[in-house]
Amino acid sequence: MPPKKGPTILTKSTVAESRLFKIEALDLEFSNGEKRTYERMKPSGRSAVMMVPITQDGDILLVREYAAGTERYELGFPKGLVDLGEEPEQAANRELKEEIGFGAHKLTRLKDVVLAPSYFSSKMALFVAQDLYPEVLQGDEPEPLEMVKWPLAQAEELLTHLDFCEARCITALLLTLRIKTQLGLSL
Repeated sequence: MPPKKGPTILTKSTVAESRLFKIEALDLEFSNGEKRTYERMKPSGRSAVMMVPITQDGDILLVREYAAGTERYELGFPKGLVDLGEEPEQAANRELKEEIGFGAHKLTRLKDVVLAPSYFSSKMALFVAQDLYPEVLQGDEPEPLEMVKWPLAQAEELLTHLDFCEARCITALLLTLRIKTQLGLSL
C-alpha cells in the first residue's frame, strides 16, 4: 500500500525562536478541505547518532549525563549530532571517543528513528558498537561524563532502572537484544 499523500502546506512561518530552537507554524489544507495550523520545531537539517557500545566481556557502556529537560542525571547511551560533511558512522565513532574514550572497529546500524514526529523531523541513527579500542577525543560536554558498565546479560534489569528512561535508549537496547545472535552475542 503506497503511503498516503500529506496535506497541502499553504504557508510556513517562524512563530518563536531561542538560541537553540525555532518553532514553525504550518498552515495546512487536508484532502477533505479541512484547514488547520500545526506547530513544530523547524527542521535543522542535521541528524544524530546513538550507539550501544558492547565490550568483548559482554558489558554495555553507558554514560550518566545531566539532562536539562528532566533536571537530573540520566543513564543512557553515548549520542550526539552528525557534523557537516560527516557520515553517521563517522559521527558514531567520534562521539564514542568523546564520551566514553573508545572507538569501534565494528558498527552495526540498527534503525533510524524519529522522536515525536508530530513535532520534530530530525532522525537519529541507532548503532551497536563492537570491537572497541581505546581512543579519547575532546568532547563538548561541560563536565566529564561518568561511564557505567552494565552486563548485557542483565539488560532486563536495566530496562526497569529508574535513571534509564529515554525512549531512544530503550529502543536501541531492545533492538540490540533482538539481533544479539546475529551480532555474535550470547547471554
